[in-house]
Amino acid sequence: MRARLTLLVAAVSVLTLIAFLVPLALLVRTVAEDRATVRATADAQSLVPVVGTADAATIRLTVEQLAAESGRPVSVFLPDGTVLGAQTPRTPAVALAARGQSLTGESAAGREVVIAVQGRADGTGVIRIAVPQHELTAGVTRAWLVLALLGMILVLIGLLVADRLARTLVRPISDLSAVSHRLANAELDARVTPAGPPELREVAGALNHLATRIQVLLVQEREQVADLSHQLRTPLTALRLEAESLRDPDGAARITAAADGLERAVTGLIRQARWRHAPTRAASSDASAIVADRVAFWSVLAEDTGRAVTLDLTPGPLPVGVAADSLTAAVDALLGNVFAHTPDGTPFAVRLARAAGEAGEGEVVLTVADEGPGMPAGAIRRGASAAGSTGLGLDIARRAAQAAGGRLELRAGPHGGAQVLLRLGPPTSPPDA
Repeated sequence: MRARLTLLVAAVSVLTLIAFLVPLALLVRTVAEDRATVRATADAQSLVPVVGTADAATIRLTVEQLAAESGRPVSVFLPDGTVLGAQTPRTPAVALAARGQSLTGESAAGREVVIAVQGRADGTGVIRIAVPQHELTAGVTRAWLVLALLGMILVLIGLLVADRLARTLVRPISDLSAVSHRLANAELDARVTPAGPPELREVAGALNHLATRIQVLLVQEREQVADLSHQLRTPLTALRLEAESLRDPDGAARITAAADGLERAVTGLIRQARWRHAPTRAASSDASAIVADRVAFWSVLAEDTGRAVTLDLTPGPLPVGVAADSLTAAVDALLGNVFAHTPDGTPFAVRLARAAGEAGEGEVVLTVADEGPGMPAGAIRRGASAAGSTGLGLDIARRAAQAAGGRLELRAGPHGGAQVLLRLGPPTSPPDA
């Protein structure tokens, strides 16, 4: 924008100067020609009394003296055909002046001033003074150079002024762009200082108002999520009390452990909802331990529903760049989808291994495959579900993979059904203890 404004001002300045300087340059040349012609005419007029009354010798002496002073060729044509001074042939202008008409005409060497002198006893004499081309253009080149230099100086001044004006416009726009990028990067405290023209000041004020409104809405949303999550503590407490009253110690321990895990998840949700900034410490966890623990948890339900579970787990630790809570939620979402979207008795397999090849160095791949009916296209899209669920399970896994610098892939299984690959990148700090 700054360059375009400067270019626009430069174009307007050049066109304006051309429209002004070209006629002025032509006027300078015309004035120089007229000035030289007037001087030559005045010199010719000074010879009229001498040519009209003196003899040939006096006329010759006067003509030679005038030619020496002016530096121009001076000729006097007497009625008897005698030519005094510069010996030049009779031109059409001289022939016309011999009939009594004075004039100024153009010649091959420049311009000639011809004056008819009447009153001589022997007829009409003619005075001719030639004005050479260099005298007609004397000082014109220098004047044109001065005008060109003046034009260049004016253009440069115009460019400097245009650049300063463009900078006053571009700087507020750059500030608006920088603040908008900061807001896009979740720096909700970023604000722009209104500057520039009134229109840009209004835009800056609107952007600041928008940022404040977004900040207020996010705070309200965090508080609502935290309040909703906190309300889950009451039924969790009741569930734990019911578990403690069970007579089967194994069942009570299992339900209590599940309630504890759910409470930890709720606590993590409350903490995350109330965060105003992202944690500064890089997240990491041991994928091997988490996957083993979650498969063991879901194996009890798999046994109750007649599902065969195959676990292929590479010995750990297998550090990945995602928090333990997030990875636990992602594994639960993937395993929960198997139970939610396949009929009872459908076998499934879980495999955790390091990625093969240099391209996936340090990457860990979690594969969950079942032999069910498979998943429809677009199931990874948030909120997409063909079974009446929330449609958030695969999106939770996808966001966990992205947090670890990986991705989520959905494929068809080798024996039918669905195969979900969760690719997790390595952490930037040692795994959480």
